[in-house]
Amino acid sequence: MVIPKAPEPSEKIGRYRWVIVSLLFVAMVINYVDRQTIGILKSDLSKEFGWSEGDYADLVFYFQLSYAVAYLVWGKIMDKIGARWGFGIAFLIWQVAHIAHAGAKGLNGFIFARMGLGIGEAGGFPGGIKAVAEWFPKKERAFATGIFNAGTNIGAIVTPLVVPAIVLTWGWQMAFIVTGVVGLVWLPIWLIMYRTPRQHKKIGAAELAHIEQDEADPVEKIPWIKLLTKRETWAYSIGKFLIDPIWWMFLFWLPDFLGKRYGLDLKTFGPPLIAIYLLSDVGSVGGGWMSSKFMSMGWSINKARKITMLICALLAVPVMFASFADSVWLAVLIIGVATAAHQGFSANLYTLPSDVFPRAAVGSVVGIGGMLGAVGGMVFSKYIGKVLEQIGTYTPIFIVAGSAYLVALLVVHLLTPKMEPVKI
Repeated sequence: MVIPKAPEPSEKIGRYRWVIVSLLFVAMVINYVDRQTIGILKSDLSKEFGWSEGDYADLVFYFQLSYAVAYLVWGKIMDKIGARWGFGIAFLIWQVAHIAHAGAKGLNGFIFARMGLGIGEAGGFPGGIKAVAEWFPKKERAFATGIFNAGTNIGAIVTPLVVPAIVLTWGWQMAFIVTGVVGLVWLPIWLIMYRTPRQHKKIGAAELAHIEQDEADPVEKIPWIKLLTKRETWAYSIGKFLIDPIWWMFLFWLPDFLGKRYGLDLKTFGPPLIAIYLLSDVGSVGGGWMSSKFMSMGWSINKARKITMLICALLAVPVMFASFADSVWLAVLIIGVATAAHQGFSANLYTLPSDVFPRAAVGSVVGIGGMLGAVGGMVFSKYIGKVLEQIGTYTPIFIVAGSAYLVALLVVHLLTPKMEPVKI
């Protein structure tokens, strides 16, 4: 273990912690390229393999099922072995599963590959949140989370740029192979560069003191049964149950909505998707920055987080009317603001475990919440499949999307009215 010397009064605070965030950012880009590829190819694969709306909903359902179960387990793994190896193992699993899609011969093959992808990708956010908790003081965590979470939007932007070009040139199988092999380059870089702050040779005393400025946490492991008795665990988890399905819907069904409502296809829905996810990036970084800014003005964590989440929840409401937009670009604006609102809301919700729980419990709480978020996604994917098969319109789906964030904020506030540190 490297124990830095006490900082000199004039020593500047280093910035290596932001290098860690940049690595997490890139991992999330790769994560979402892998995750969204199936949504980009939905129309083409449905025609080739004869999938119904229910078949595609099942594909999403089984991905979320494996994601839900694995998310809970990954949270405990991250607390046990740390972010370096935990995140690295999860990354390797999801990249191999992504490449395996290329060998699928039908719906069952795709379900098998998607379940493998879900198992690996479930470790992404528990690992990322664990790394942020290890490397940042509380006042910087929402901003840091917003930055690495913005990688999901960049991934969603890269996918419609890269995947159609690969598909039109070499076929859909190569879309999985090329993106999967290129993404593997990240793994050795992560393993070489990541250590906990006290073990890292590039960390000076001033930056270490900055990272550890909050009151010391207990280091002993905390069992799930204790965490499940805390209202704060359920505030985070029910919040995830309510809002995660909305993001899943945008990710897996947005290309289909643009195709059915405005006649876009593999060659033309790239620009609208790029615009939507660029707006999402603004929300992800802006939502994290806003609550951190409020805290720098002297606001409490409770007030800063919840006011920011309220602003985001209100910005999501107009998406209820997205399917009535006559112009594709008006729909893009409405949906883009809603996805930005989701990311801003999510960046602040993600910090709740590290705001109120000791570091030793963060991964486990994130895992519990992520599991419930995926369960919500499973329920919502079945709902979407039924609505599209029986009604054929996205309007009821968008109504749910526009109201979910206000309900989630109400739940969070009722269960954590003061957002104070949990006593265990």
